[in-house]
Order: sequence, then structure tokens, then C-alpha cells
Amino acid sequence: MPHILPKLTAIINSKAPFSNTAGKDALDIALIFGSFEQPTSLFFQGDGVWQLIQEQNGALISVKDYLKTFAAFEFYDLENIYVCQESLFQRSLTTDFHIEKVQVLAKKKFADKLATHHTVLRF
Repeated sequence: MPHILPKLTAIINSKAPFSNTAGKDALDIALIFGSFEQPTSLFFQGDGVWQLIQEQNGALISVKDYLKTFAAFEFYDLENIYVCQESLFQRSLTTDFHIEKVQVLAKKKFADKLATHHTVLRF
């Protein structure tokens, strides 16, 4: 019997943190997939790149800070984290992220990596 490869799931984060619940919803789904050992990659583009930037505090606008939960990625085997380099550049952001092992990819490589996934969820 041939070996069947698991389906890959991509979660695209395209919204700024604390602007709505999209970022927290994406995080919750990623952690659920991780807890069931489903191969999942996280992609950050557009305003979603702000979710990775250090020194943010949702309490300043009376919103629960879900970004601290990103530290749990390693316990859920969420190791494939990709950021669109162009999105960072457009927002004059550096790669000073609050989590490790983030891969910054040029626009084409970002799209190519995304295309290797079977299911794509956009938030």
C-alpha cells in the first residue's frame, strides 16, 4: 500500500491585531490543528504582519492580548511560519518579531510556498 502524505493546511493572517477577531480566530484554529497533529503553516501578509511585531499591548485599547499565545507554537508543532517581505517593506517594519523561526519570503516565494498547501484558510 502506498504511503499517503497528510494534507497541508495554510492559515493566512491578513488583518492587523486587535482590529477585529480575525487574528485570534486564526490563532485558535492553528492551535486546534496543532493539537490534532495536522500539518499546518501560518502565513502573514498585508496588515497581518503587525501580529508578529514586538511591543504591542492590547490592554491599551481594552482588548485581551492574544499575541502572547504565539509562544505556544513550539508545543503544538507549529513551526512553518512565513511572512511576506513586501508587506513588511510597505509598512517600514523590521524582522524584530516576538516569535522565533519566522521565514521572511519574497512575494513570489511566498506565493509558491502557499501553493503547496491543500487547504487555505484566510483571516
